[in-house]
Amino acid sequence: MEEYKKKFIEFMIDSEVLRFGDFITKSGRKTPFFINTGFYRTGSQLRQLGEYYARAIQGSFGTDFDVLFGPAYKGIPLTVAATMAISELYQADIRYCSNRKEVKDHGDKGILLGSPLQDGDRAVIIEDVTTAGTSIEETLPIIRAQGDVRVLGLVVSVDRMERGKGSQSALREMEEKYGFKTTAIVTMAEVVEHLYNRPYKGKIIIDENLKAAIDSYYEQYGAK
Repeated sequence: MEEYKKKFIEFMIDSEVLRFGDFITKSGRKTPFFINTGFYRTGSQLRQLGEYYARAIQGSFGTDFDVLFGPAYKGIPLTVAATMAISELYQADIRYCSNRKEVKDHGDKGILLGSPLQDGDRAVIIEDVTTAGTSIEETLPIIRAQGDVRVLGLVVSVDRMERGKGSQSALREMEEKYGFKTTAIVTMAEVVEHLYNRPYKGKIIIDENLKAAIDSYYEQYGAK
């Protein structure tokens, strides 16, 4: 596993974004882990998050594309942080773009924030955590309505590796449905690999009992 992935896992723990215990997801599933990206709240956290995204984007898509698109609302700061990090780390000047939830009819008019989308643009979509793929179903029509834009793929922070609408993960389903590449900074399998029975700051975060609970969860809800 790349070093930046290990650092990102530890960063999520330090930021209280990744927690372990007993939680209920929006879909009503009882889960032993929970990811709340709303806990990235400071400038330093966003700067670091942008760098982790930048490394994942460069590793999967390179920097030879035009626009990073972040669906509203959580995608808005992600596009800004990641494009700044790509500029700093790889000297590539990628444009950022996000959509508005409501169309603005005065001043900076339209449904988009940041750079307009243009015919011929190659875009990568950036999200926080994807489990069901609903956001992409809403986002792609917005992008395609702007012109002849080619979507190269999607990057998320964590792949929860749960079933989507079928037996495969939501990310894999999107690859097959839309024909573009998907990737994540880390997968939950990598999280478990890094933390299982390994002390972090003097504490074992994933012990035998928690590992058994995670395994049981994936037996029930995991992608095949």
